[in-house]
Amino acid sequence: MKISYNWLNDLISTDKTPEQLNDLLTNCGLEVEHIEPYQNIKGGLAGIVIGEVKACTQHPNADRLKLTKVDIASGELLNIVCGAPNVAVGQKVLVATIGATLFPTKGDSFTIKQSKIRGELSEGMLCAEDELGMGESHDGILVLPSHYEIGKPAAEYFSVYTDTLIEIGLTANRGDAASHLGVARDLRALTGKGISRFETGYKIPGAMEKVNVKVTIEDIQGCGRYSGIVIKGIEVKPSPDWMQNRLRVIGLTPINNIVDATNYVLHELGQPLHVFDLNQIAGSEIVVKQAAPNTTFVTLDKTERKLNGTECMICDSEKALAIAGVYGGLHSGVTAETKDIFIESAYFNPASIRKTAKSHGLSTDASFRYERGTDPNITIDALKRVVQIILEIAGGDVASEIMDVYPNPIKPFEVNFRLSYFHKLIGQEIPVADIKRILEALDILVTNEDKDAMTLSIPPYRSDVTREADVAEEILRIYGLNKIAIPSQLKSTLTHSQDEKNWMLKNKIANFLSNNGFVEMLSNSLTKSQYYTEGELKEAVRLINPLSTDLDVMRQNMLFNGLEMIQYNRNRRIQDIKAYEFGNVYKQSANGFKQYPMLAIFITGKKQPENWQLAQQESTIFEMKMQVERILALSGVQSPVWKYNQQHPQLNDYIELWDKENLLGGIGIVKYELASSFDINQPMFVALLNWSALTAAKSLAKFVLQDVSPFPAVRRDLALLLDKSITYAQIAEVVRQSNERLIQEVNIFDIYEGDKIAKDKKSYAISVVIQHEEKTMTDEETDAVMKKVIKELQKQVAAELRT
Repeated sequence: MKISYNWLNDLISTDKTPEQLNDLLTNCGLEVEHIEPYQNIKGGLAGIVIGEVKACTQHPNADRLKLTKVDIASGELLNIVCGAPNVAVGQKVLVATIGATLFPTKGDSFTIKQSKIRGELSEGMLCAEDELGMGESHDGILVLPSHYEIGKPAAEYFSVYTDTLIEIGLTANRGDAASHLGVARDLRALTGKGISRFETGYKIPGAMEKVNVKVTIEDIQGCGRYSGIVIKGIEVKPSPDWMQNRLRVIGLTPINNIVDATNYVLHELGQPLHVFDLNQIAGSEIVVKQAAPNTTFVTLDKTERKLNGTECMICDSEKALAIAGVYGGLHSGVTAETKDIFIESAYFNPASIRKTAKSHGLSTDASFRYERGTDPNITIDALKRVVQIILEIAGGDVASEIMDVYPNPIKPFEVNFRLSYFHKLIGQEIPVADIKRILEALDILVTNEDKDAMTLSIPPYRSDVTREADVAEEILRIYGLNKIAIPSQLKSTLTHSQDEKNWMLKNKIANFLSNNGFVEMLSNSLTKSQYYTEGELKEAVRLINPLSTDLDVMRQNMLFNGLEMIQYNRNRRIQDIKAYEFGNVYKQSANGFKQYPMLAIFITGKKQPENWQLAQQESTIFEMKMQVERILALSGVQSPVWKYNQQHPQLNDYIELWDKENLLGGIGIVKYELASSFDINQPMFVALLNWSALTAAKSLAKFVLQDVSPFPAVRRDLALLLDKSITYAQIAEVVRQSNERLIQEVNIFDIYEGDKIAKDKKSYAISVVIQHEEKTMTDEETDAVMKKVIKELQKQVAAELRT
């Protein structure tokens, strides 16, 4: 949320600098995220002076350039090369002197330097409107009235508006602070200053006519209060500079004086307003009712929207005029020809507005505030304020009394507040006088009190203060959290998390992956149900009231988050990606909802960055396998077992990873059809690891230090002919089991399938490393070990030796 410092000071004179306000507001819960000086002409025309062209001749080396001599009352004429077609002797012009920095309307800023242009000296620049950021025109230099005095700073003739933008990170519960008035209220409590203009009220003239617009609220659940007034004889035109400047500071583009007036009051008081062309209201009647299901409505952005029947609509006797609190209609708003208007100021149900805005994918300044809860008791004040402004900047006359339909007035909320509870909660006593002062400054009235308790009346605009603890928080944030001392006995009670070892393992693995070129990602646990099959959705955790159809279930695996991430990056020409994520997946069963921590790893594209020394290599599934094996080693998994499982719904060549009886996860290649649906046309390798199983393996792992054997190892190679169904994992297991004490390593270094062997056969070349811990083995001992290996291979996997 953006706040203008000047505007805020109009409401409450704080005598605080923007930097001091930063500390005050942040400490009370309105965190200031950014402070930035603002000028309507960026740079404030510093270094720009009034000059007069004394001479103008053709540039000898360029047809489109002129050589000018310009007087800026510095004692000597400046030589300036100018390309403007309209430059002429006798003109008063704006001169950017050497050292001045220009901020053009389009493009980057630049600093004026003495230079030679086509061989001729140039000691400044004659400026066009757009080169100074004063407009869009680039037809030629800006020619000034003749009475402008040579040498005077341009800022003396052009109104440079200065202000400071204060950007606040507004939390979802503080809808009451979504305006300059809301921020001023907190400053009132912090500083004791009064909010002058709002507290004195707004006065408007009586009605010149008695135009009657009948207002009926049929959807009482959606609309709690509806107020309105008629003004006739306005003139729609651009807003005055003071209003345009205020709106531009907070990032709004001025439209016309009527729309700008409503936006001004919205950001000043926090109350959304809407203006209808009175002549477009059929039957002089406003009806607030629910939309008819499956009807359509064209909004101001010229989009035809299908209504689902839950929307609260503003209608006349014949048609819909606006989606209440969200968006106006195309044909009922103010145009350049509008003369008579009806102004709406209403209170709408926050839940209804939120549901409507989300279902139609709309987010407006009005819906932002209505969703968080506006003040039902400010509608009349907001009407009076906007009427004041419109009469001032657009003319016209008030043509009706204020219409106000408020069927069920929203009363203040009562809270019983105990001082003993409050002091126990914060661990410190605060003087009762301070508590009462803070409550009064926050518009919280004490209606009854005894020795320990107070009955408090909470204004309706503070919809987030409904409990005793909420009141305590309000008092504490104004009193100052930093004034609450931490008792010395509490300082020594801080302990490490019981999950410290798991965090240590997570950090170790994260550091390993990051050091090997992987980037950590963080994605949303909410995803779309369309990703899953009907069978999978039986276990899905569904949201009752999803934000959108793209976020209607909790994720059941992390694969689709990786696909979305790679699609996003590939669309931005990033083809080579290595990423990982720690996160939870969610499922439901007859026993309730469960969440499971996971580690997901993704690889696609080239194996290493482009390098003139190395040939480019595509990533393979074996690179993923290597990374996972290293992670297993870090986790203490000693002898993992890899098992093929071709039944995975989204992955080809899926290999499960087991530690004894525990499934640790698996790796695979995303199926082509699935990858293509995410615009991915290159192999994508995925590892999905069960984090709970890894941490369990870590807790069971026993690391024993042992000396490196001083005796040499012996390597023997075997070429085996096998059935195609035999896997390397089976071979390695048979070899190790034949002599677990002496066989240290088993590795595969070649695979052959071709016309030199039978079609149903394949050849594996494996190496076996044999080492004794206590002696050097003889050839006879080594041969005995290998004979046992060969015998077991022939027996268990029907292997044949190849020569």
